[in-house]
Parts: sequence; C-alpha cells; structure tokens
Amino acid sequence: MTEPLEGFLLAAGLGLRMGPLSQCLPKPAWTLRGRPLLQWGAEALRAHGIRRLGCNAHLLPGRLRAVATGLEVFEEPRLLGSAGGLLHARGRVASELITWNADVWAETLPIDRLRARHREGAATLSWLLVPHPGGPWNPVWMDLEDRVLPKGVVGPRGPYHFTGAAAWSPEALALLPEGPSEVNDLRPRLPLHLGVVVEPFPWREVGTADALIQAAAELAPGQEGRLPGCYLHPTARPGGRLTRCVLGPGAEPPAATTDADALWFEEGGNQVRIGLGAVTK
Repeated sequence: MTEPLEGFLLAAGLGLRMGPLSQCLPKPAWTLRGRPLLQWGAEALRAHGIRRLGCNAHLLPGRLRAVATGLEVFEEPRLLGSAGGLLHARGRVASELITWNADVWAETLPIDRLRARHREGAATLSWLLVPHPGGPWNPVWMDLEDRVLPKGVVGPRGPYHFTGAAAWSPEALALLPEGPSEVNDLRPRLPLHLGVVVEPFPWREVGTADALIQAAAELAPGQEGRLPGCYLHPTARPGGRLTRCVLGPGAEPPAATTDADALWFEEGGNQVRIGLGAVTK
C-alpha cells in the first residue's frame, strides 16, 4: 500500500528569473550554509512532525534528485503549474497536505499555527500570510471571517503577503483538473479558502542570481558568501579576482582570471563560463 504524503515541496519550474544559473542547477538545489534550499524547506516541515515528504521536479530533474534525500521525487516532463504539481499527491493525503515553495529560504516556519487554524476552520485550502512588506508582491485581502478574497478584490482585512506555506485538504486536491493548472484559477472553486495571519518571521525568496549572492552574504558569510560580492557553491574553488560572480558546482576559475558578472561551473571535466547579464532583483 502506498504511504500517505504529509508534506510537499513545490520544486518544479523553468527557473527563468535565475537566468543562466538554471543551466547549472534548478533553483531548489542551490545551497546556503551548505544545505540545498530544498532541504531547508524539508527540515522546516520535519520540525513539525511532517515526515512523509514529496517534491516535484522539471528542470534538470537528475540534479534535483541528487539533493532530495528523504523525499519522494515526482518528475514532470510536462510542467504542471502551481496547482497541477499537486496532482502527484492526490489520493494520498489522509488529513491535510502542507506545502512549501522550495525556492524560498526559511530556518523555521509557524506550521503548527497554520495546521491548527486549517483544521479548526474545516478549510479546503489555507494560506500562511504575513502583513504585506511593500514591494512588488501581489497583495492578499480577506473578509472579516478570514476568507481569502479573489485576486484583485480589496477587502476589509489586509493587505497581506503569501509566504509560500499552505495547507490543502483532500477535497481541494480532488478539485484539481487533469493536466496543468494554476492556484489562482482553482481558487473560485474552493468552498472555503482561509488566510492564517502570523507575525513576520525570517524568510526570503531566492529567485535571482543577485538574490542568491545577497542571501549568501547575509546568511552564510563564512561559506557561500565568503568571497564578498560573489556566491561560492561548497564544491567551488575560487581563483583570480572576481566581482558579482556565481561559482557553481566544481567551479575553479584560473588563478590569473579577472572576471565580473559571470557564472562558472564544471561540466564534463571542463570549466564553463556564462555571462550573468544585468543586475536582477
């Protein structure tokens, strides 16, 4: 008998915002403090007793598998989208499925609060929200009974920001159509979509090369951020004078190199260099 799933890390995508870095590793496989983003999410869920975990994989699935220890990996040759990726879990959830966006770093997550409110409200889908910090993210609004309003509708409570953590009931998963689908397309069909608001907690989206460099500088200054202004994978060996460079797995620029705005990594025994392009936020 197939074991039920308790948690799911959404790890499939095209990695377009990462630019050339996605030719080297999928976003959730990049590390901070020596741990892949995928495993940061997995450990945050395991800390709340969520043991049976799955994740999906689309871009460079073999490289994601290599860092997915302890997770059941579901490959998506055809990308299924922000909701469709959970088709892998449909029919395998006993109570609720806790999901997390695997390209987001967080050391701890207030999952107990999310799960308790989801069960208490008998919700179909619950989102973990924080007060909106400003910036480009789409605001989430709720009515006075904590129900999330349709996208673009302003309500009496908000604005809030979706953190990337959610609780899906088996009933919500049963509503997923076959094939690709997006959460915002599914939301109008959900009987009860709740928002669970918590105080802001440390987390960050690591969606671009510059966000990865900044995260390394602030979170891992003695490891991936040990070369100021650059990112160094644990298996990289820095050489030369580098500015705004990302050194991926096996990277070893020649000692005489002076370089800027570039990705380096090892591929097939060769050192590969690709330009990073303009600064991205």
